Amino acid sequence: MTDKSETAPVETPSLGAAIMMLLRMRGVMEVLVPLATLIVFLIAWDTTVRVNNIPPYILPRPWDVVTTFVTDWPILWDALQITLLITFSALLLAIVGGALTALLFAQSRWAEIALYPYAVVLQVTPIVAIAPLLIVYAPSTEAVLLICAFLVAFFPILSNTVQGLKSADHNLVDLFELYGASKSQQLRLLKIPTALPYFVAGLNIAGGLALIGSVVAEFTAGAAGSKAGLAFRILEAGRRLNIPRLFAALLLITLTGVAIFILTSFISKLLLRRWHESAMTRER
Repeated sequence: MTDKSETAPVETPSLGAAIMMLLRMRGVMEVLVPLATLIVFLIAWDTTVRVNNIPPYILPRPWDVVTTFVTDWPILWDALQITLLITFSALLLAIVGGALTALLFAQSRWAEIALYPYAVVLQVTPIVAIAPLLIVYAPSTEAVLLICAFLVAFFPILSNTVQGLKSADHNLVDLFELYGASKSQQLRLLKIPTALPYFVAGLNIAGGLALIGSVVAEFTAGAAGSKAGLAFRILEAGRRLNIPRLFAALLLITLTGVAIFILTSFISKLLLRRWHESAMTRER
């Protein structure tokens, strides 16, 4: 008489399930690794300040920055509203101006030859060199800030949209011409849809540049009192050796830039998700 031991079959995960598990682990790691790096950096920062007895007017501890961020929030919030108003106004003007100018260039080769070099000149000229000149001619400091932020954000919209309008498939252009499509029909039905991914890529760049332009312009042109933005609060805190507030204002600018990037990325996803490969969600 022999004993027969039955072994239960071992279930092995399918290849698809294993891949999904790896992707989930990778997604978690992409969040945990930067977070762990930030925590290590903050611990090292706090330890350095405590061990070396560094006074807060030279380098505050991270908790001092957080505390100041909360206690000075009314001041920072008022300044943030001014900065955001300049930033989004300049970005809106850059979107309208850049897109319309790109459409003009697409319809007229001579207009592009005549005007595009001057757009390049404005882009490569440092904004800190233009701001003092604008102070002389602009009617107000707010106008100087708006113009400076607009000039910084304008070129990415223009150049990307022009490139997109030129990227339409030549075979499709020939097909449109074969069927007697007018220039306006080619522009509306072929070139603008082709240029849309390029436009939103320029928008992602221009959003951050508009914020940078408004802050740099305020550093250069200055704006005090109730119309002071975050850049003025940074300068004010530096002069008063209120370094915790300086760090808090800098943190707020950084968070604002990240929020603008998330917003423009969401707009990009919204515009492209149904038809463009870069934004479509794929089944894995």
